Amino acid sequence: MSRTLIITNDFPPRAGGIESFVHELALRRPGGSVVVYCSSPTAADHAADPYFDLRQPFPIVRDASRVLLPTPRVRRRAEVIAELEGCDSVLYGAAAPLGLVASGLRPRRQVALTHGHETGWTVVPGAAAALRRIGDGVDTVTYLGEYTRRRLARSLSPAATGRMRRLAPGVDTDRFRPGAGGGRVRERLGLGDRPVVVCVSRMVPRKGQDILIRAWPRVLADVPDAVLLLVGDGPHAARLRSAAAGLDSVRFTGPVPAEELPAHYDAGDVFAMPCRTRRSGLDVEGLGMVYLEASATGLPVVAGASGGAPDTVLEGETGHVVDGSVPGPTARAIIRLLKDPERAALMGARGRAWVARTWTWDHTLARLDGLLGGS
Repeated sequence: MSRTLIITNDFPPRAGGIESFVHELALRRPGGSVVVYCSSPTAADHAADPYFDLRQPFPIVRDASRVLLPTPRVRRRAEVIAELEGCDSVLYGAAAPLGLVASGLRPRRQVALTHGHETGWTVVPGAAAALRRIGDGVDTVTYLGEYTRRRLARSLSPAATGRMRRLAPGVDTDRFRPGAGGGRVRERLGLGDRPVVVCVSRMVPRKGQDILIRAWPRVLADVPDAVLLLVGDGPHAARLRSAAAGLDSVRFTGPVPAEELPAHYDAGDVFAMPCRTRRSGLDVEGLGMVYLEASATGLPVVAGASGGAPDTVLEGETGHVVDGSVPGPTARAIIRLLKDPERAALMGARGRAWVARTWTWDHTLARLDGLLGGS
């Protein structure tokens, strides 16, 4: 059986979109075909799920370091693991920077995933040169959508650009679905049947929870009983809580286990995350799987016009794309959806059908099989 060594810094129990993507790819590969080499979790992440590694159906080799870097030591250890485990292909959970060890892992077939952060590397001269080396050293560099493909192609050689292939995460529509437990969440939080706008995301400035809070008084002027439910945690959380002081209808859940996320989406009537590009393009949304998970749950979405986020919305059919740098467009889009629940429900139904048709894990895995197998 063909075996793949996954080399990554982005892996649970650490939480995040890349972590979830790489983990799902590992879980969904055939049994016995995956070995993971990754960095050690932080003490907090380990404490949150101390038995994570033991529960996985594949071996995990944890490096002693908290961050894997493309050093000679890491390259040699990856070579040894690949040799001992009989791996004939390598998958980098994120192309930059670990794809720089590719030369030491030949002749194995090598695929490097990209997400959003690599697009920031394209505007920094030294980092752009490193991306070019990575592209020339692996067999395939993947991209999430047209936006990330265009940005990455600026730094890759013509040969590497010609070998780029699209590989985006899928959505489990059995997990993310209408009726996934939202009623229980509403009951626990005392939301009753009030209109709820939900945002599920890590709390960092790019995601736009601050814009939602700034837009919220305008929303309340038209929909006085509405609730804004902010799900998640992150370095920006304390600042967001301070910004929402005095707004009783803004609720924070704090960190939520992955298994409870579908129910929190399902507690909403509208999903909104007005992400925006920051730092002159260094901080950009690569795709935004939360929009697709919300659509799968039957919610209309309000997405920010950052990077590849618009790829997750059929404008006017499954939701709206807005300028996330100011609160006005977000407020107007939310008000329109809350005041026309029939239209919102129709958008949600269209979104679920679109995700079930187009954004499946079956599609993703078929593409990955082809890339790792050389087709």
